[in-house]
Amino acid sequence: SELLALKWSDIDFDNQQINISRGIVYGVVGKCKSKASAKPVPLDSALADALQLWKLATPFRGDDDWVFASPKLGGIKPLTPGMLLRWHLQPAAKMAGVEGSVGWHTFRRTIATLFIANGENVKVVQDSLRHANSKMTLDLYAQATTTSKQAAQTKLIQMVLPARLDPERKAAEA
Repeated sequence: SELLALKWSDIDFDNQQINISRGIVYGVVGKCKSKASAKPVPLDSALADALQLWKLATPFRGDDDWVFASPKLGGIKPLTPGMLLRWHLQPAAKMAGVEGSVGWHTFRRTIATLFIANGENVKVVQDSLRHANSKMTLDLYAQATTTSKQAAQTKLIQMVLPARLDPERKAAEA
């Protein structure tokens, strides 16, 4: 809801952040749903570059224009979540080789899982997903990857097995 409610004035390219002040739910513009939702979002330089290119390409580039304005509605309203998903995100996922159904929560779950797999602090993941608490982040969004589970199991085995049973460990200790 916050993504589609962005106006160009919300993007602070100089300080590399996006200031969130509204959300759109079922076509109605309103306040953010929580304090966590209203916090600024850091803006990576690659994303900033992509947004700058989009700003040059779109006819709706004024400070009060929607970042993702609906061309069908002359920029008066932003795209709906379904339009953005069908016209842009699902085709991009297909081109990237992603199979199966792709929806908004697919992206959120993937981001949570990749952050955790990269060893990011749970608080960073929670704040990045704009969740009010880490329980939601861990219980509903993040999943352990097979690689992470295998690495954890290997570390545990190396802790409890004597060096004589683990040839690599035996060689390293020699």
